[in-house]
Amino acid sequence: MIRIKRALLSVSDKTDIVEQARQLVQMGVELVSTGGTAKALNDAGLPVRDAAELTGFPEMMQGRVKTLHPNIHGGLLARRDQPDHISSMQQHDIQPIDLLVVNLYPFEQTRDSGAGFATCIENIDIGGPAMLRAAAKNHAFVAVCTDSQDVGDVLAQMQANDGQVSAKLRAWLAAKTYARTAHYDAAISNWFQDQVGETSPKYRSFSGILQEELRYGENPHQQAAIYRTGANQPGATNATQVQGKAISYNNLNDTHAAFELVAEFPADQNAAIAIIKHANPSGVAVADQQIDAWKAALACDPVSAFGGVIAANRELDLETAEAICKLFVEVIIAPSASADALKRFAKKKNVRVLLTGTMPEPSRPGMEVKSLTGGLLVQTRDNGQIDDLSDFQCVTKTKPTEQQLADLAFAWKVAKHVKSNTIVYAKDGSTAGIGAGQMSRVDAARIATQKAEQAATHAKWSNPRTQSSVAASDAFFPFADGLLEVIEAGAIAVIQPGGSIRDDEVIAAADEAGIAMVFTGMRHFRH
Repeated sequence: MIRIKRALLSVSDKTDIVEQARQLVQMGVELVSTGGTAKALNDAGLPVRDAAELTGFPEMMQGRVKTLHPNIHGGLLARRDQPDHISSMQQHDIQPIDLLVVNLYPFEQTRDSGAGFATCIENIDIGGPAMLRAAAKNHAFVAVCTDSQDVGDVLAQMQANDGQVSAKLRAWLAAKTYARTAHYDAAISNWFQDQVGETSPKYRSFSGILQEELRYGENPHQQAAIYRTGANQPGATNATQVQGKAISYNNLNDTHAAFELVAEFPADQNAAIAIIKHANPSGVAVADQQIDAWKAALACDPVSAFGGVIAANRELDLETAEAICKLFVEVIIAPSASADALKRFAKKKNVRVLLTGTMPEPSRPGMEVKSLTGGLLVQTRDNGQIDDLSDFQCVTKTKPTEQQLADLAFAWKVAKHVKSNTIVYAKDGSTAGIGAGQMSRVDAARIATQKAEQAATHAKWSNPRTQSSVAASDAFFPFADGLLEVIEAGAIAVIQPGGSIRDDEVIAAADEAGIAMVFTGMRHFRH
């Protein structure tokens, strides 16, 4: 145990600092502070020494230099059990600091606000991280706090132990401090690398802030948690859960996939609904009315929709909520929901309802990270889009109609979000059959056809909706066999990237069948 006799407080976020400082004073702790923090404490009538009294230098250079001084760092770093350290402190009149409370300049908030380069630079803290790291290194004798909650923990222990703090708590705070400064430096370095256009820097930092510990991971024997990276985009990680059971790892994975998919469809053009099961869509549709989009998405594969995740690109209305509640679902995510819709969902108290406020921008930049043994596989997110239908290259004698072009564009957006290899059939703005995650593109086509046939049987249609449909392939057809499967299922127009050495053979098969085919020049593998 160590007794806290002197504390240095220097915070940007001053939440609770006055009350916490008052409690320290009541326990006989001397306060030292800087700049705005000192003013706040003085204004509250608390006795506080300005750090300039310790250093013999005033704050200068617009506050850039105020704590970078031996009298500060010596007070933080001196070992109280080393005679030469004690001698140096006495010789140079360095007073020990037992408690450091520092939260850093708000760089992350400044970056996320869209501030300019110069403003972001001025919000890079220098003295704060230096003091935090010094205090954490010397945690055998110093308690270090990086946020208000830490101070609360220290105060509680001091009150229970006659002003003393345990070695266990000091070590825990030190570990947290190094994680905090690492996260801070990662935010700065990644932002700076973006500013200078560096795409593959020699050193790459990844960090996050714990949002929630999860019950378990993908399976019960795996541990899991969710971390926020600070990205200022609406999504599953920062949605407001308005009802339902605690969300799980698998729920979050599926909810992210669903919301990213419906974000491809602008809400001011159509209502979009996506139903996701195990990170793959079982049905997707767009329509003028939300209820029609729901009915069409569900009709694609009503069996797989059971226990799925539902995403919408518009505010959920009561009629759609009523229809969704007829089915067992795990999670519903949307930018908002009407008051009547929320009342209806509340009757199914276990259903998790997540609201995001707005939709993410599908073309936004970002990074995707996958862990490998001994390393990390890093890439930019797949934000590739083809919004102008005239950019599709028709390679067949038969040209797609205007309706077919619209369905081809729809199917292409859906295929982007299906695990590879994939084939997606679509008709009239909704999926007719989806084949996902197959080793062979032929098998993906067959499974998509089988799904369409099962849906027709379930709905008692005379024919599956693959008849006179369009089809999308996430990558090129390496042989004509995959295309022939699609044609046999009834597709009359196909969209694919092209680029195979056998493109001529595939085009010839399309011409022989009299169907239309367009190339995008863009592949959408998803593994």
